[in-house]
Amino acid sequence: MNIRSLTRGDGVVIGAAVLLLIASFLDIYSADGVPDGLDFPSAWASGPILLGVVLAGLIGGALVVVSRGLPQVPKVAGLDIGQFGVAFTVFAAWSALGNIFDPASATNNFDGASDTLDAGVGLILLLIATLVMAGAAVATPLVPALQAPLLPAPKPPTPQPYGGQPQGGYGYPGAPQPGQAGQPGQPYAGQPPAGQAYGAQPQQPQPPAPEFSPFWFAVPVPRTLVAEDGSSSPIAELAPGTWYLAVEQRGQALVAQTQDGRRGVLQDTTGIQRG
Repeated sequence: MNIRSLTRGDGVVIGAAVLLLIASFLDIYSADGVPDGLDFPSAWASGPILLGVVLAGLIGGALVVVSRGLPQVPKVAGLDIGQFGVAFTVFAAWSALGNIFDPASATNNFDGASDTLDAGVGLILLLIATLVMAGAAVATPLVPALQAPLLPAPKPPTPQPYGGQPQGGYGYPGAPQPGQAGQPGQPYAGQPPAGQAYGAQPQQPQPPAPEFSPFWFAVPVPRTLVAEDGSSSPIAELAPGTWYLAVEQRGQALVAQTQDGRRGVLQDTTGIQRG
């Protein structure tokens, strides 16, 4: 799981899940005129609240976060687990709202029973946590501000020219440069190349044509690399917050290399951050 692919919206979901877990240990009821020594139960003593609010919210938040951190999202019955997670968070918020309106549930319908129980601080915080969680899970794909990376992108290493020796990072191995003495196939110092008369002025090499300079880049949102042969077969999933090496340009597209050496074509280059 790549935590650098998590967004600010995922951070809100994680924070709401922490609040939900804390609130589950607080009193779910409150009442006036009760003895000081009376302890009200927490959500862990109520089956409907535990299953319908606490566990549903925690499971939903976990599915949302995990689905965003995986390069390939698993699917169940044709739906990815992130969609199931959003549904769980909405259900948890709906259940918490029902318990706020009627904390004593059906016990108020018995003869002689009075409406003495109110929602406690635990139940109120459960509602707030599930509402925030469901709102972030639903709004993250729709609000650009929530799609920003949760963790800042690491400082990119110094870009190396194509074929240059990388400095402690991944890339292409160094290639021998022409004209270096002592390399196989190079003339001995002071000896003219084969086919050139002794003492003749050596021909000046032509300046090389401008070439593409590789650079490091990061994507703003997850994007897919496809095969270089022109097919739409996915090669890898680029995650925000990770630096990749662009090794070739094809029109508006880039040929990029991942950290494990896979190469593919990035067709959508809008909004990329150059290192």
